Amino acid sequence: MAKYKPQHARLLFIDRKIREKKFPNRTTLAREWEVSAKTIGRDLEYMRYQLDAPLAYASRERGYYYTEEQYRLPAMDIRESDLFAIYLADKLLAQYENTPIHASLTSVFSKIEASLPDKLATGPGSDQARFTVFPPFATVILPEVLATVFACLRHSIRMEIDYKNPGGTPVRRRVDPYHGVRFEGDWYVVGYCHLRQAVRTFSLARIRAVRQLDERFAIPADFDFSKLCGSHFGVYWGKEEIVVRILFASGVADYIRERRWHPSQIMEERADGSLILTLTVNHLLELMRWILSWGDGAQVLEPEELAEDIRGTARRMVWVGAPDSGI
Repeated sequence: MAKYKPQHARLLFIDRKIREKKFPNRTTLAREWEVSAKTIGRDLEYMRYQLDAPLAYASRERGYYYTEEQYRLPAMDIRESDLFAIYLADKLLAQYENTPIHASLTSVFSKIEASLPDKLATGPGSDQARFTVFPPFATVILPEVLATVFACLRHSIRMEIDYKNPGGTPVRRRVDPYHGVRFEGDWYVVGYCHLRQAVRTFSLARIRAVRQLDERFAIPADFDFSKLCGSHFGVYWGKEEIVVRILFASGVADYIRERRWHPSQIMEERADGSLILTLTVNHLLELMRWILSWGDGAQVLEPEELAEDIRGTARRMVWVGAPDSGI
């Protein structure tokens, strides 16, 4: 039965045979790979003219060899149409600056670039230079905190942190880090908090100090991050499923239609151009902040508790900014 493999697999096979200095030719290569000599001929031409392989034919040995001793075929199966995605990936690395993984990601990307033939090398072409990626607003995280937390995450090592919630004072906690999360410019670590004796989410920006302990832990078999976050809206989650219905005025409804805000979302169109967005979530904190960002263009229809919380927040916002409030 003839071997059915993509061209790149054949190219790697041909490259290996040549580097073994066996002086293969079209006939021997075609026989071993079980394809026609014409197919091998086209592969050799592709290697020579598209991949710039230093191929030469030795008349005495009746086979091919590399004129450059150290040459080997790049192990990247990539087409020119893929280069734009690589170029954008390079730009997207900017959002990871000032983190321990930025250097590693940059190194990996450089290796990908180095593995490409010269004819396929990336560069600021006229079309590519027309794209810019603005990274999200990033929180300020102490470099030593990032490095230590990431190390504890990778190696399942317990850590001790001084954690400060907004408006509070730092509290020392021992944490078993289970999972790292990047969300809207901030890094979070999800793990077991020995102080609260429960799984909690910690913002790395709120960690004032961290120490790696000489203790290892095992992630419980029943821990499943995808199930834990479930129907979350943001990085906080709870156990109760809550149905939320929000009425968006016609002036902002188009912005809502443009995006997929949540996997559970259902949009109900109304004759006046407004719409009702229904979501099923398990935590209301970040959803409430999102609703408030739409100002008077959004009105919570249910649950009533959420509607009252938003009304109370709006009243306090007006009070703080009132002329007679002393602000």
